[in-house]
Amino acid sequence: MTTEHRENNRQMHTLSMRDRKMLEMRGVTAVISFDEETVELSTVCGELTVEGIDLHVKVLNLAEGTVSLDGTVTALTYSESGTTGKRSGGFFGRRGR
Repeated sequence: MTTEHRENNRQMHTLSMRDRKMLEMRGVTAVISFDEETVELSTVCGELTVEGIDLHVKVLNLAEGTVSLDGTVTALTYSESGTTGKRSGGFFGRRGR
């Protein structure tokens, strides 16, 4: 199978956030860990760390690749597989260290 063919068959990864209080995601392949301050996910685009306050998983459907969180989102950080939790300075994760 060619790389282009695999890319076409891969599920799309999308994020939709409303007022930093509700985050809906598609293309999630696994939940690595979660608590009220950090949710670590594996997505089709790499690993994603969501940081925040009072985070709660509202929807978890890995068969469809969907996850919804509520709480206050303070940072979104992408990393390559196997490096979740290590601050890589992703687009939304760039803040004072």
